[in-house]
Amino acid sequence: MPFDLVDFDADTTDPLAAEMALLSLAETGRCVAHLWQAPVSLVVPRSYRRFDALETARAEFARRGCPVFLRMSGGGLVPQGPGILNLSLAYRVQGNASEHSEAVYRHLCEILREALGTFGLETHWQAVEGSFCDGRFNLAWGAPCEAQKIAGTAQYWRRVRSDAHGSHAPLHAVLAHAVLLVSADPEEINQRANDFEDAIGSGKRYEAGRVVSVQQALSRAGLASPDGLIERVMSALRASVLTMPPPVDNDD
Repeated sequence: MPFDLVDFDADTTDPLAAEMALLSLAETGRCVAHLWQAPVSLVVPRSYRRFDALETARAEFARRGCPVFLRMSGGGLVPQGPGILNLSLAYRVQGNASEHSEAVYRHLCEILREALGTFGLETHWQAVEGSFCDGRFNLAWGAPCEAQKIAGTAQYWRRVRSDAHGSHAPLHAVLAHAVLLVSADPEEINQRANDFEDAIGSGKRYEAGRVVSVQQALSRAGLASPDGLIERVMSALRASVLTMPPPVDNDD
């Protein structure tokens, strides 16, 4: 079943509110995709509640015009704002995360790779030490030994409460999410991330040189950066999503 591209009214209170709506659609059997941008903000997993200074820091950053949102998926801190695109996919999966999480990540990375390939950029997935929210399924640009993170990925699984056909395999709704740096300034977003980590006393530090934007990668590769880059990347992502149905069985 191919993906349906869906949109939601912008929620200026919490740009992540659409995640719950996407999961609800997936629970009904639909395969849905959502492309979106968020205002200047930071997003952290709920595991950050372990830091005593979290709420004080959130209030201070909100006062500065940079709200900090809590998300459902794991991982680490992620900056949001102009020049950053988000792609969220939601669909049903029969089975458990332990069986299918890698296929979910690979599928999401392939969508990103295909889209960026239309601009002449070759990417692959790997961990990039020193980047924010580092993980094995970052999308990276450059030779493996000196690769820079261009996109991060995450996923969240929720058990579907009813299985009408009584299948023995558990049925889940999965949310797969990617954050793609298109034209955002790595120095600015990295500094914002480090400032928040300092404020909560996490001891984490990120290196701006470990991430790269699509705009920067095009320039360094000697490729032209088209006018309206954000819109062009969004268009390429939409086309890629529509050619790649979910990677695992989602029939019940």
